[in-house]
Amino acid sequence: MDNIEIQLKEDESKGYSIAKENNKLVGMMTYSIAGEELIIIDHTEVEPKYNGKGVGRGMLYKIIEMAREKNIKIIPLCPFASSMFKKNEEIRDVLKS
Repeated sequence: MDNIEIQLKEDESKGYSIAKENNKLVGMMTYSIAGEELIIIDHTEVEPKYNGKGVGRGMLYKIIEMAREKNIKIIPLCPFASSMFKKNEEIRDVLKS
């Protein structure tokens, strides 16, 4: 993950956590903006050669950081994001109850 840069981008109703290495897209996690205080993570995609290298985790944690700053709750519909929330108790503060 040393050379991987993670950025957040949003347009009207969608958001993206994008992972790039040397300006090449290596992963993307997408979410829908479901209101001022709620987002739904719906898809995660990582280039196969980056699997298991923490790219998905990095993208998720970037979204969690933003959610905490803006006091937004998350519904993780994406299987990857959902499993990360189940495994890591320290990030569940942003889950929609």
